[in-house]
Amino acid sequence: MRDMEEKFPRALWVRLIVYIAVGHLFAAFMFLLFEIGAK
Repeated sequence: MRDMEEKFPRALWVRLIVYIAVGHLFAAFMFLLFEIGAK
């Protein structure tokens, strides 16, 4: 477990989580736009 922590620093995990969150928010926004546009 100690080796994994050394390979992946905390900053990398935080950045990864932020990118995933932003990506999902953007995807949801685009989906919402298309849903509204279809009506």
